Amino acid sequence: MSDLDVIDWDGPAAYRVSFATRRGGVSSGPYASLNLGLLTEDDPEHVRENRRRLCAEAGADPHRTAIGRQVHGADISRARPTGVLDGAAHPELRDGMWSSEAGQAMLVLSADCLPIAVCRTGETPALAAVHAGWRGLLAGILENAISALAHGPFAAVIGPGIGPCCYEVGSRVAARFASAYGADAVRGRNVDLWTCAERALHNAGCGTVDCLDVCTACDPDRFFSHRRDAGVTGRQGMIAFVR
Repeated sequence: MSDLDVIDWDGPAAYRVSFATRRGGVSSGPYASLNLGLLTEDDPEHVRENRRRLCAEAGADPHRTAIGRQVHGADISRARPTGVLDGAAHPELRDGMWSSEAGQAMLVLSADCLPIAVCRTGETPALAAVHAGWRGLLAGILENAISALAHGPFAAVIGPGIGPCCYEVGSRVAARFASAYGADAVRGRNVDLWTCAERALHNAGCGTVDCLDVCTACDPDRFFSHRRDAGVTGRQGMIAFVR
């Protein structure tokens, strides 16, 4: 039995959406143990083994799983089966992917930003996998994900990410969030990204939104956090596909 600590979404049966924690891998030091980020200072062979383990746990082929070079943008593109074991295999700059192909897994990495899956709940399955930080949220990445899926109804899940307890921003950024998502989405200079993402999804036409309400910065034993660890940290991930 695998010793990976994975959180599975209890969503529509047509989809597999799993959120990895930092437990169950082979990395050490600040990257212990299931670091999935090849662009960290971790040993690349350790990261590849960690990715293999997560793919095996989810029942995905690591040589066909799609991934992008995340740049905190709002672009969504169709998933391509480039594989996740070669760091040079995903030059596309994108923070979101979508697929309607059964078994075409998508891997999104995070270390405070929100990993989010959006799916159709009608007769024609399709799924988007999104990495949403504050820039991507304000730029409309979730609205773009809904548009890429084309027609609903839709459901979504917001995975582990930095919570309103820990996410302090500058006054200008806080003001932009208050303007876009309501004054109650900002507490002083702390932004509630979970609430902002949920409202963005609902406003774009997503009827059902589940939020795990798990803060990555609050739990160093279970999650990597870029802010808590001052940038020297690993990446957890979300792996998702149409069954």
